[in-house]
Amino acid sequence: MTLIIFTDLDGTLLNQEDYDYTPALAMLAQLKQKGIPVIPVTSKTRAEVEGLRQEIGLEDPFIVENGSAVFIPKDEYRFVVSQENQEGDYYLELLGCTYAKAREGLKIVAEDLGESLRGFGDLSAIEIQSLTGLSLEEVKLAKTREFTEPFVTPSHIPMEKIEQTAAKYNFRVLVGDRFSHLIGKSAGKGRAVRWLMENYKSATAKKVVTVGLGNSPNDLEMLETVDIPIVIVSSKGVHPGLTEKGWQIAPSPGSQGWAEAVADICELV
Repeated sequence: MTLIIFTDLDGTLLNQEDYDYTPALAMLAQLKQKGIPVIPVTSKTRAEVEGLRQEIGLEDPFIVENGSAVFIPKDEYRFVVSQENQEGDYYLELLGCTYAKAREGLKIVAEDLGESLRGFGDLSAIEIQSLTGLSLEEVKLAKTREFTEPFVTPSHIPMEKIEQTAAKYNFRVLVGDRFSHLIGKSAGKGRAVRWLMENYKSATAKKVVTVGLGNSPNDLEMLETVDIPIVIVSSKGVHPGLTEKGWQIAPSPGSQGWAEAVADICELV
C-alpha cells in the first residue's frame, strides 16, 4: 500500500498565528524516511513554497495558488507530463490561467459590478503586511504571483454576486475572510489533487491511500477528494464551514495537531 499526504499550509502544517512548523518536523522526517510523499496544496505562490520546501526538506510535487498549477521536480519520472512545459527545476502542469489574465479578469469583474476590487497588484507591500502580518520579505514572495489574483474581500457586496459575475468571464472566486482569490475556471485544489492521485496510481501496482489535511472552507475541494480527510482546528476550534462533515478532527491546533493526526493515520494504515 502507498500512502500519500496532501496538506494545506497556513493554519495546518504551519501555525495560524506564527507560521511555526517545529512540532511537525519529527513526523516529516519519519515520512521522508518511509518514502511517503507530503504534497503542499496551498494558495501560496511557487516562490513561497520553494522556500518552505528547502527549510523542511520536502522533495515531492506541490500544488500552488489554489490548484492553478502543479510543479513536479524534474527528477520525478512517474508522472505523465509534457517535456516542453519546463519551469526552472520543475515540469509544470497548468490547470488555471496566467497572472496577467487573472489581473485583467479582476478588472473586468470590478467594472461589471461597478465596484472597486483591490487586488495584490493594487496594494503596496506595507498594505499587505498590515493585512496579513507577514514580514516584508514574505510579502515580496507572496506578491510573486503567476496564476491568480487575491483581492480584499469586500464587506458590502454579496459574494454570490461576485462569484456569478466572475463565472460570466470564465473565472472562479474562492471566498476568504480577509482575501478572496480570482482563479481560472479550470483551476481548483480538488482537480489538482485528482491529477496527482491518478499519476501516482498509474505508477504503482500497490493500493494508493490518500490523506488530506486542511483547516478552512478553501480546503473543501481537497478534503472531499481524498480517502481520509482530516480537519485541523484553530485555537477557536473547527472552522464553521467544516463542521458537520463527519471528518476526523485533529486533537490539537496547527502543526502540533497535524503531527498528531498524521501519526495516528500511519499507525492505522
